Amino acid sequence: MQSAHDVLFVLLGAIMVLAMHAGFAFLEVGTVRRKNQVNALMKIITDFGASTIAYFFIGYWIAYDMNFFSSAQTLAEMNGLQLVKFFFLLTFAAAIPAIVSGGIAERARFYPQMAATFLLVAIIYPFFEGIAWNGNFGIQAWMEASFGAPFHDFAGSIVVHAVGGWIALGAVLMLGPRHGRYGKDGVMYAHPPSNIPFLALGAWILTVGWFGFNVMSAQAVEGISGLVAVNSLMAMVGGTLAALVMGRNDPGFTHNGPLAGLVAVCAGSDIMHPIGALATGLIAGVLFVWAFTLTQNKWKIDDVLGVWPLHGLCGAWGGVAAGIFGTTALGGMGGVAFGSQLLGSLMGIGIALIGGLVVYGLLKKMVGIRLDQEQEYMGADLAVHKISASPEYDR
Repeated sequence: MQSAHDVLFVLLGAIMVLAMHAGFAFLEVGTVRRKNQVNALMKIITDFGASTIAYFFIGYWIAYDMNFFSSAQTLAEMNGLQLVKFFFLLTFAAAIPAIVSGGIAERARFYPQMAATFLLVAIIYPFFEGIAWNGNFGIQAWMEASFGAPFHDFAGSIVVHAVGGWIALGAVLMLGPRHGRYGKDGVMYAHPPSNIPFLALGAWILTVGWFGFNVMSAQAVEGISGLVAVNSLMAMVGGTLAALVMGRNDPGFTHNGPLAGLVAVCAGSDIMHPIGALATGLIAGVLFVWAFTLTQNKWKIDDVLGVWPLHGLCGAWGGVAAGIFGTTALGGMGGVAFGSQLLGSLMGIGIALIGGLVVYGLLKKMVGIRLDQEQEYMGADLAVHKISASPEYDR
C-alpha cells in the first residue's frame, strides 16, 4: 500500500506539472504577435515529445544511472514507482525547452529548435541535474565537507529555472533581435502582447500547477509538507504585489510577478519560514521588472517573454535565498550553507550558459537557426505551419 500511495502521489504531481506546459504555451501565445501564435502552440507540444524521447533514452540515464531496458515485469515492481518518478522528472526536464521557447519566439526555425531541445534534455540539463539531485561526481559531498552542508535545491530554482533561463540567454544572443525591434538610430519599436487574456490564462495555469511542482517534489507521501505549500503561496503573493508596484499596473508584469516569486522559492520552499518566503517573492518580483526593463531597453537583448530575468535571474536569486532565509537565524529549518548555495548556483549558471552557447552555436553554424527576413515578416504561422491562428474566412 505504501508504494501504491507513493505512485499515486507522484503521478498526480507529474500530471500537474504536465498541465503547466499548457501554461507555458498560452503565456507565449498571449505575448507574441498574432502571426506567431500557432507557432508558439506547436513548439511547446512538439518540444515535449522530443524531450520525452531524449530523457527516456539518454537524459535519465546520465542523471541517475538508470535505464528502462529491463522487462516490463521488472519495471512494474513496486507498482511502477520508478516509472512515475521518471514521468515526474521528465516534466521538469521538458520545462527547459519550454522556457527557452519564450525567449527565442518569433524568429527561430522550427526543426533546428527541436534538435536543440533534444540535445539540451539529453545532455546539458541532466548533467547538472545529476550533480545536484543525485550526487554525481562527488561534488555535493565535497561542498558538504567544505561548507557544512550540500547544495540545496528542493524543487529546482537552479536545476530547472536558472538552467533554462541561462540557456535561453545563450540562444537569444545567438539569434539576435527580431527585425524591426531596434532601429539603427537607437530607437526602440515596441511589439506589445497580442492577447492579454491568453497571457493571464497562461500565468494562472502555471501558478496552479506550481503547487504540484513544489509540493510533489517530496516524491513520497510521507515527505509531503504544508510548509512547502504555504511558502509557495507567500512567495507567489510577494512576487505579484512587487511586480504590480514596480511595473506601474502593467498587466504583463503583474501576471509574471507570481511566476517570479514561485521560481525563486523553489529551492528553499521546504526549509524557509513563510515570512522568509514572502521576502523571497517580493525581491524576485522587483528583480524581474527591473531586469526585464534593463535588458530590453538598455542592453537591447530581445528576450521576448523575459525568460532570462524571470527564470535565469530569479532562479539564481532563489538558490542564494535558500542559503539566507533557510537558516535557523532567520526562522528557517537550517541544514543549508550560504557557501554551498552560492557555489552551486554559479555552477548551474555556468553549465547552462556554456551549454546553450555551444548547442545553439553549433546548430547556427551547421544548419541555421533563424527564419529569413521574409519569413519573419510573414510570421512563423504562415511561413512554417501554413495557417494562421484566426483565418479570416473558411473555404
